Amino acid sequence: MTSSDAGGRERILDAAGRLFAALGYDGTSTRMIAEAAGLNVATVAYHVGGKRDLYLAVMERAHLAERAALEDALAGVALDAEGLLTLADRYIDFCVDNPEIPALWMHRWLSDASDVAHLEGQYVRPLTDMVVAAARKVVPDDVDVEYVVWTVVWCTHGFFCGGVLDADGRRHGRDDPRELARFRAHVRRLVSAGLGLPVQAG
Repeated sequence: MTSSDAGGRERILDAAGRLFAALGYDGTSTRMIAEAAGLNVATVAYHVGGKRDLYLAVMERAHLAERAALEDALAGVALDAEGLLTLADRYIDFCVDNPEIPALWMHRWLSDASDVAHLEGQYVRPLTDMVVAAARKVVPDDVDVEYVVWTVVWCTHGFFCGGVLDADGRRHGRDDPRELARFRAHVRRLVSAGLGLPVQAG
């Protein structure tokens, strides 16, 4: 693949990722992706393939980014109570930097791309298993670590896609520094309580 081909592919995947995150797989057409990338459908097909190929490539790229971030986070923290809280912080940081990734998975939770059924087992399960295995080294045996990990995922995806309502019914989320700080503190308290950690959530 030439550098031009690689650049064209990344340009297409960037456009496809934004549209799949905003509209879902079922709400996005190949023509829409081509237009967003400033290309024609034939060029998109040449570089990546059809709509399903585009979706699989976008989800693979999202997974690789998330896996790299998680592996880096695990390598950089001590496996103790504060380290587990830092892992939760790092996950929130990752979602701040890559808001399209929670959105992609939220669409799947709503049965988007239901004909592509293998991605959770291929991409999600290994990452949750990695975090559960790390936490198991720290927390008591009677703690349901898996549910704590999933609670962080559910809350983070929900906050990033829906935010919270103020007294006037306006939504505030990841772009509001105050609400993001409140959310971080809340997740730390959830993790501390859920895992029975002997620390104060900051």
